[in-house]
Amino acid sequence: MEEALKDNIMGALELVIDPELGVDIVNLGLVYDLELNDAGVLTVTMTLTAMGCPLAGVIVDQVKTAVTDIPEVKETEVNIVWTPHWTKDRMSRYAKIALGVQ
Repeated sequence: MEEALKDNIMGALELVIDPELGVDIVNLGLVYDLELNDAGVLTVTMTLTAMGCPLAGVIVDQVKTAVTDIPEVKETEVNIVWTPHWTKDRMSRYAKIALGVQ
């Protein structure tokens, strides 16, 4: 996937806010990988801040909605993984400041 398209997709995913933390999933470091196949199927590999998150379905739906306006993306699959385990070290400087994390 070309870098400009990847940046465009990541920018769209910044609109997906983790409802518990109030910060987007990109700055939280929850998005691990993006893959777009020749048929236009985008696979977003991501994690959540906590296993058993009751809002996982909401976040998945928001991810799919966030990328619908990107012409290259025809369909979106969200792959929730638990490895590697998410830690606050994956958060951007912005997210750490917003949440008061050192």
